[in-house]
Amino acid sequence: MSTAFLHHRSETAPPASRATMAAIEQKFGYVPAAVALMAESPELLSAFTRAGALFERSSLDELEREVLVLTIATRNECHVCVALHTAALTRMGAPGNLVDALRAGRPLTDPRLEALRTFTLAVIDSAGAVPADRWATFTAAGFTTRHALDVVLGVGTFTLSTLANRLTGAELDPPLASFAWHPAPAPTPTGRMSHSVGQIDAV
Repeated sequence: MSTAFLHHRSETAPPASRATMAAIEQKFGYVPAAVALMAESPELLSAFTRAGALFERSSLDELEREVLVLTIATRNECHVCVALHTAALTRMGAPGNLVDALRAGRPLTDPRLEALRTFTLAVIDSAGAVPADRWATFTAAGFTTRHALDVVLGVGTFTLSTLANRLTGAELDPPLASFAWHPAPAPTPTGRMSHSVGQIDAV
């Protein structure tokens, strides 16, 4: 990328970004690289953190929110978000097969979570004009119209962060190194994949 984005510290960031950076540093113990880069735009940083806080209060439970975020992160190939939310699921004690499937973009064995995953992708791929069969699967799994709108909130929030991270070239922070992820390469002429998207790379 030819444009060099600034990796801000609290003393170099625009004044309007500093309070948000301080709050994030207190939460994580450091300022994540993605935040340091996003801080160049106080409005962007504020929009993401406020939307994220609202999403945490939505009708989707914690596991459902993480499923949604990893679905978006892998689709948009944001290695930072995939690693961060893999770590979150690991701290929650989520089953390893669930985490691996989400990182690989594979169907989930839990019918409700799979309905959420496919509905999230349908919202993105159809620009909100979700096909009737996806709606039927979503509601059959017990989700409501409020859940559907909260999916849109999550899609908006994490589309913002994944695009910003890719635009700025945000690097993976050392505490997340053990959760590193890379998109699957293009299929070889034989149709085989040389690397599994779901693999957690060891440090």
